[in-house]
Amino acid sequence: MADLRANLAGIQSPNPFWLASAPPTNSGYQVQRAFEAGWGGAVWKTLGEPILNVSSRFAAVSFNGQRVAGFNNIELITDRPLEVNLKEIEDTKKKFPNNAIIASLMVEPKREKWHEIVKKVEAVGVDGLELNFGCPHGMAERGMGAASGQVPELVEKQTYWAKEVATTPLIVKLTPNITDITVTAKSAVEGGADAVSMINTINSLAGVDIHSWNTIPHVNGKGAHGGYCGPAVKPIALNMVAECARNPYINVPISGMGGISSWQDAVEFMLMGASAVQVCTAAMHHGFSIVEDMIDGLNNYLDERGLSAISDLVGGAVSKYRDWGDLDLNHKVVARINNETCINCNKCHISCEDTSHQCIDILKGENGKEYLQVREEDCVGCNLCSIVCPVDGAISMIEIPSDKPMTWNERQAALSGTLVSTLKAAE
Repeated sequence: MADLRANLAGIQSPNPFWLASAPPTNSGYQVQRAFEAGWGGAVWKTLGEPILNVSSRFAAVSFNGQRVAGFNNIELITDRPLEVNLKEIEDTKKKFPNNAIIASLMVEPKREKWHEIVKKVEAVGVDGLELNFGCPHGMAERGMGAASGQVPELVEKQTYWAKEVATTPLIVKLTPNITDITVTAKSAVEGGADAVSMINTINSLAGVDIHSWNTIPHVNGKGAHGGYCGPAVKPIALNMVAECARNPYINVPISGMGGISSWQDAVEFMLMGASAVQVCTAAMHHGFSIVEDMIDGLNNYLDERGLSAISDLVGGAVSKYRDWGDLDLNHKVVARINNETCINCNKCHISCEDTSHQCIDILKGENGKEYLQVREEDCVGCNLCSIVCPVDGAISMIEIPSDKPMTWNERQAALSGTLVSTLKAAE
């Protein structure tokens, strides 16, 4: 069996699967149930001044028969007294000393407020802190959450204030509602963060009821933007994790989250630089027991690849993630159709003919039966036909031997060198 133990900036847990700060970590009862189910850690629902929540709070986006492809919420941080949360954190840590408990924190951007809450939560034995600079609704209107997380100077300053008194590792949770997340991640590092976590939820409106014209969800006929999460946000989250992981100035561990629903998702995040992962929506959809499949799947995957620990995965694919200018312009793939498998639904032909490069022909065989064939000389290898094809293996993307690799950057450098030589010769 591989070693699944995780170490994120000194925060250790028996496996890399943590529950994110959210409704599933609202109480000691829930976190203890999660630990009994097998979760390695939990980020307690954000602590701060108790607030008043609204009803209703959640909405989901279903797609093509899949329930909860995306999830939207307008719930805020904890609505329970700080003292009650602290007592439950202390009790939970005593019962589960080997599991990681991280306190998520959010207060006004004032030095004394950060000092006060950091001291209080560390006194009850948390393993680490996560500063919530990402909540996009409700708290942002009060100058906290994303309102702080969108301002690099505030990210650095508040991280520094918390770090002044913190004795446990400090994670900064970043908002995706920003042009370039690496800017605020760098500010967190400059403020002294021991790690960063991403992504928090994305500004969203789940939908509008076309019969009542109310937003979904609505509160007595009124709605507001909420935070979007779930499987639909995974590509966005994965990109942001990768961008931070490949940035030399963001030289701290990453806790990855955003649409993680399976062990395969977790592996992708770890390959793109995450040392541990956080899960929320999948647990809300299916319950805490999903961690069993995550643990078994990750164990089997590591064993099959001959890897001894999850640390062998972390960052393994980061070097493959580059700027567009570093991609090989001479690399060529083409589509090939397996007519023994093809069911002649013609979806590939329609997509290619209407929206791509018109390189799939409908031909007739000797028996008069129609079949599809790609004109490879006109195929640009866009992948669209294989994406829309409903039959696995009916269309394959085949690599064609090509010339010596050349990237856009190399091409521009060569052209620049040629121009310089021409100018010199002209002199």
